[in-house]
Amino acid sequence: MIGSGGREHALLLGLKRDPSVTELHAAPGNAGTAALATNHAVDVASAAAVVALAKEVAADLVVIGPEVPLVLGVADALREAGIDTFGPGAQAAQIEGSKAFAKDVMAAAGVRTARAEIVDNPAELDAALDRFGPTWVVKDDGLAAGKGVVVTPDRAAARAHAADCLENGHPVLLESFLSGPEVSLFCLVDGDTVVPLLPAQDHKRVGDGDAGPNTGGMGAYTPLPWLPQQMVDRIVDEVCKPVAAELVKRGTPFNGLLYAGLAIDDEGPAVVEFNCRFGDPETQGVLELLQTPLGTALAATARGTLADLPALQWYDGAAVVVVLAAENYPGRPRTGDPIAGAGGEGVLHAGTALNEKGEVVSSGGRVLSIVGRGADLKAARAQAYERLAGVKLTGSHFRTDIGKAAEEGRISL
Repeated sequence: MIGSGGREHALLLGLKRDPSVTELHAAPGNAGTAALATNHAVDVASAAAVVALAKEVAADLVVIGPEVPLVLGVADALREAGIDTFGPGAQAAQIEGSKAFAKDVMAAAGVRTARAEIVDNPAELDAALDRFGPTWVVKDDGLAAGKGVVVTPDRAAARAHAADCLENGHPVLLESFLSGPEVSLFCLVDGDTVVPLLPAQDHKRVGDGDAGPNTGGMGAYTPLPWLPQQMVDRIVDEVCKPVAAELVKRGTPFNGLLYAGLAIDDEGPAVVEFNCRFGDPETQGVLELLQTPLGTALAATARGTLADLPALQWYDGAAVVVVLAAENYPGRPRTGDPIAGAGGEGVLHAGTALNEKGEVVSSGGRVLSIVGRGADLKAARAQAYERLAGVKLTGSHFRTDIGKAAEEGRISL
């Protein structure tokens, strides 16, 4: 397993439950993955280092969790070394690595998305901003760890973010605002074979009621009681399959997890963004309900036999994920504080490490993901927050309303 976040902890936990999996390794891992796998201090952005480790441990399958090594071609290097790998090659990973590339693929595939304009010259920024609004959507064209997007009715704030992207040498993408509730749909993709997982909904804003700046995700829930199966089928048929087919047509087939972030309005699904890997924190909830052995599904995808995999099986009920964030997140987080209750049931590690005393301490912005599962959304929410109450971290914060609007029936199409 390549990566060190809550997503990777959840994937390792799923792999641990698979009877066909006999040994687990994580690079670099975190304090939580150390209880499931052997952690290795490897630079995951170095293809040579990752290939060397995979050979050293005689890995049958390498699963790449984060986007950076995928965009840098680590999956290509592993495949060239003859190692089965779950994760797209560098060219296909541009579906996340470059917003402009994603727009081009969607246009060719006939996939509905927001009107967009690329700005790469600061002198053209103000005129471009005038062509958008009254809600501005401004995206860094490169990777930004889930924090490269600003959605705001404040033109000055939109301009400031765009100018910052340009100063850092990144083109900026301006988009029209898509209304309607948002959906995250993960699909296992092997060329033109597409197998959807359960839909989920992320909570991006830092505060209750969707207040404050965007984050990498403060919580999620699955499934979505307000989203009919017919709409899920439309997303697969109108978005995911056409994009997968277009990448095959271009000679860069996708192999791994294609994440579609969408807004659903009166006209149906429209793409907000694509990711080339499992999304965090939705992964933690979706995998909690997966009954099919995870290793079997990932290996079938990596080995080109996804079309032969039996239909995925799911547990009944719902899952809710609440993120515990460090003080000052999404700004520069406070780190190095001991965490009480980090080994509790349903507690998955993201920004954690072990200090010289062997204590679990905070090491990042989103520190833990707490997962609750129940017969319905209300029960899953109750369990997640009950488990969260047993965790203590100085200065930490979390949202108290993850999944609440859906539980109360306040989301509809």
